[in-house]
Amino acid sequence: MTVSGSQGAYATPPGPSTGPALNADGYHVSNIGGGLYWVTDSVYQAMFLVTKTGVVLVDAPQTIGENLQRAIDEVTAISGKPSTVTHLVYSHSHADHIGAASIFGAEVERIGHVETERLLRRDDDPNRPPPTVTFTDRYELAVGDERLELAYHGPNHSPDNIFVFSPDYETLMVVDVIYPGWVPFKSLGLSQDTPGWFRAHDQILEYPFATLVAGHLGRLGRRDDVVIQKSYLADLSDSVRAAATTVDAQSHIREHGANVWAAYQSYADEVCARAARPVVTKYADNLGAADVYTTAHAASMLETLRRDRGELDLFGIRP
Repeated sequence: MTVSGSQGAYATPPGPSTGPALNADGYHVSNIGGGLYWVTDSVYQAMFLVTKTGVVLVDAPQTIGENLQRAIDEVTAISGKPSTVTHLVYSHSHADHIGAASIFGAEVERIGHVETERLLRRDDDPNRPPPTVTFTDRYELAVGDERLELAYHGPNHSPDNIFVFSPDYETLMVVDVIYPGWVPFKSLGLSQDTPGWFRAHDQILEYPFATLVAGHLGRLGRRDDVVIQKSYLADLSDSVRAAATTVDAQSHIREHGANVWAAYQSYADEVCARAARPVVTKYADNLGAADVYTTAHAASMLETLRRDRGELDLFGIRP
């Protein structure tokens, strides 16, 4: 089955890509284990930990907004524990993931990486107050009878993106790296440090987690979601390498003459279209939007092979 879009017809995502149905208010909340819960609007995700002294919220996505507190109230009404958010952890500084942070008031203790503080002070956005507590490498957050382990493993999607681990519930939250059931968002997740983003896949697998909160889309992740995304990216990398060295670069140079950028863009367009085809065919039944974003991913892969890894020059010739 296909659905129509402005760029033509796209395949319907495979069944395992989608998550649970949303309620009448437009969100889904459920328990991961013990006091740990997750909430989604099928596009974004947040996580929260209910303790005997208050709630620890990890991220405050713009699109979920006030439904974050509704989800917390729904859970705590049953448990009888306090519903007040006392601590708010920022995964990173981007507005789409913490743009609703201000709704929890000035008394909330906000925890983030030191780079997150720098970026938020630079951005001066009242919807994203800077963290009040910062760390450089690791930080253990203990609230009431619960705990989270925060760690920074270097830049990946953003310069400040952190890992949030709940050892008691074998749950890891890492945002904008893995997209459970789907290919990554366009252009390798719009990552600012592509080599670091690739490394983050292996860093994730070093954690003893069973459940992954990935920050996006409608379902929780598992270890095999990390493995299949790594496989998808490895196949795409191989396909881009092959296409880059077999497409006739000289024909594009002759066609565009002195306009070097036009020649390269024309060459790259052919490389990416050729590289994407077999990858889309292989993963269309396993990953949502393989037909939507694989060509864009191929373009980013071509640039990282050329620029970051030094495997190709501007027109695909191996150095």
